[in-house]
Amino acid sequence: MADTKKHRILVVDDDPRYGRLLKVNLEASGYAVTVAQDGQTAINLAAGESPDLILLDVMMPAFNGYTVCEKIREFSTAPIIMLTALGETDDKVKGLDLGADDYITKPVSIKEVLARIHAALRRSQMGQTEYRPALEVGRLRVDFVARRVYVADKEVELTPTEYRVLVELVTHAGHVLSSSYLLEKIWGTPHEEDTHLVWQVIHRLRHKIESDSESPHYIHTRPGVGYVFVPTGEY
Repeated sequence: MADTKKHRILVVDDDPRYGRLLKVNLEASGYAVTVAQDGQTAINLAAGESPDLILLDVMMPAFNGYTVCEKIREFSTAPIIMLTALGETDDKVKGLDLGADDYITKPVSIKEVLARIHAALRRSQMGQTEYRPALEVGRLRVDFVARRVYVADKEVELTPTEYRVLVELVTHAGHVLSSSYLLEKIWGTPHEEDTHLVWQVIHRLRHKIESDSESPHYIHTRPGVGYVFVPTGEY
């Protein structure tokens, strides 16, 4: 069941039957749902209505889900869950690399879709009212109250998942966090074996906050162990 606040969900699927199925079930669970059957309409609705979450099919004509995801990420940080019949890891990683927060492989059960939506919305809202003094390390600044990240006083746009991973790392600065820990903390148990999810978010974070993503100062990899945020920004 959805939270008391009626979250707005944009469903994007070129199959009208599938779109109706998702709309009926999501509305029955308390969500406000808008359906788009093509990529350009989805982009327009995402820009005009600012949905709280986007459920995005990959296989669509003209603009496919990857293109739509990339374009929406130019102006929105709303969680994006990709629906894909493609089961290969490379296809999933491609969506994550373009800014998606999660994926579900078709065919899916409505129960799983609802669980993933609930988890994604919970993650995106977590810590919104928490007071913590801002963290400043070198050129990096994390404003926990405003949920904003700056590099050299310029704001860096992070997806909700990227922000959550960064906060988890800086909260445990100096301590190595394993992929399994981050998977459970950020995504939950359904993804416990999908270590590439963590790798992909770390990869994106480095490109956004490091001056040289190939030689990072803040987020370090400990091969075979996990990742650590170095609070001094040094090796």
